Amino acid sequence: MEDDAAVSAADIARLAGVRRAAVSNWRRRHGDFPRPVGGTASSPLFSLPEVQAWLRGRGRPFELAPIDRAWQQLRALGDDLELGARVAAAGAYLAHPVPRADDDPDLRAMLTRLAVDKGAAWTFEQLCERYFEAHSRRLSPTPPEYADLMVRLTGARGTTVLDPACGFGSLLLASGAKSARGQDSDVTTAKIAGLRLQLREVDTEVHAADALREDAFAGQEADVVLCDPPFNERSWGQEELLGDARWEYGLPPRGESELAWVQHCLAHAKPGGAVAILMPGAAAGRRSGKRIRANLLRAGALRAVVTFASGGPDLWLLTRPAPGERPPGTALIAEADVAEVEPLWRAYVERPEAVGERIIDLLDDDVDLTPALRRTAREDSGQAFLAAQQLFDKAGLRLPPLEPAAEELAHTTVGELVKSGALQVWHAPPRPADGDEPLLTADDVLAGGPPTGRAAPDEAAVTAHEGDVVASVTGAVGVHSGPPVRLGPSLSLYRVDPRRLDAEFLAGCLRAADFPVHSASTRIDARRLKVPRYPLETQRAYGAAFRALAEFDRALRTTAEIGRDLVRLGFAALAEGRLRPGAG
Repeated sequence: MEDDAAVSAADIARLAGVRRAAVSNWRRRHGDFPRPVGGTASSPLFSLPEVQAWLRGRGRPFELAPIDRAWQQLRALGDDLELGARVAAAGAYLAHPVPRADDDPDLRAMLTRLAVDKGAAWTFEQLCERYFEAHSRRLSPTPPEYADLMVRLTGARGTTVLDPACGFGSLLLASGAKSARGQDSDVTTAKIAGLRLQLREVDTEVHAADALREDAFAGQEADVVLCDPPFNERSWGQEELLGDARWEYGLPPRGESELAWVQHCLAHAKPGGAVAILMPGAAAGRRSGKRIRANLLRAGALRAVVTFASGGPDLWLLTRPAPGERPPGTALIAEADVAEVEPLWRAYVERPEAVGERIIDLLDDDVDLTPALRRTAREDSGQAFLAAQQLFDKAGLRLPPLEPAAEELAHTTVGELVKSGALQVWHAPPRPADGDEPLLTADDVLAGGPPTGRAAPDEAAVTAHEGDVVASVTGAVGVHSGPPVRLGPSLSLYRVDPRRLDAEFLAGCLRAADFPVHSASTRIDARRLKVPRYPLETQRAYGAAFRALAEFDRALRTTAEIGRDLVRLGFAALAEGRLRPGAG
């Protein structure tokens, strides 16, 4: 199998234990690096034996792990156009290990051993991860930070959850549902989603059909509906569905497929059930959709429209009105970072009149619910003051417990850690070209938030993974958590060997060296920075204290920013007569 196996640059990076940027550098700098044997100019494939021989000659030998052997065997069984179908077939065998006549016996044996050793669910997830990586330009699962937020805001865990545009099942997997119901128009995609859920022993029903044209769950209701639907589809079936009962709030115009998805989701929510759906920003303000938006507001179905400050889609939160229930008088229209949305929503639920917008004020000629357009109006009212007060009250300020120490320390340096193999260091290239790929900036590292930059794809890019330390020339340092993210200019990546060095401990030492005495113009060479020599367990204890101190710093800065807004809004609201002095 390995004689004719082909690997991508991402495969090589994973197998060799390096970043993909290193593979790009090898290709540029070494004329004897193996030539592509297939793929495309942007996604070339290389001979696995040739890559292994080349790396062995440079002292980087590696052997394929069992899961990588299975992946290579699976990929070698046909072309990449049918790769998804082969992944689905492998998942079907893992879920129901009954041999079929057309099974590859070698692959079947590998999958059986992996299932016994690691578990069938783990094995299939690993195959899926490699499949998504192989087609990363074409496949776009819902970002985990959005999925987790939607789950928390709707209280989806342990309930019956429906996703009518489920893709590979990202939202259903994140939901922690007791019963998961899904639908996707692509047969292979729906099959993979269903298998991922079944292998995790979730009560699952997933159908392969277009949910708007062929509703597989007609007449059925769920506790929670989560959805990340396709955007800007003009041929979604409007002509075929003119009299459909789902259009309770109005027939969606041909160019408003997203409002068809909104009403489909509401039709499948139980009375009082929650809906969270990702929407394009334009859906909040397009004139063609104003009648439906107005009807959603009047009925009390549309509860919130939130624009993420970091970009991306908007989040709409809806509730299916219960019979006889009085519609609410307000809705939340807001811009916020992903991390701020949940506390803002909780503040709105607790004090809707203080934090939300009056629906009567939203029902103007355009019914434009675009949060950015309403920012000025909100800032001129006392409602913004009260919302900021809620956030200020919730900000935590707790220092970690520290005590005096008088020990003599032995030190090493970052450079010595690199030489010993305990640490690897990369520096992000300068000035990336403009594009759409998310890019982490130095300001993002300082704020501890998601990537706000954008850049064009680049094989030389440096990408941070879970547990990597990211540092900027201005002294901002953090340990990355979450999905992989590309680093922007002025950022460096420090990857530790977790058997020898604790990432939080290293991050604290790096920050201590640059905070607050060194500026960007006087920054010393990071390789000369001293790091105390401690056993790993001691490093972890120090790392926990460093992390708590960093969280205190972030909370302090957040509270200061909110406090400045609080003072400004308080003065304005008192002067405008929108607030008055209270008792006490």
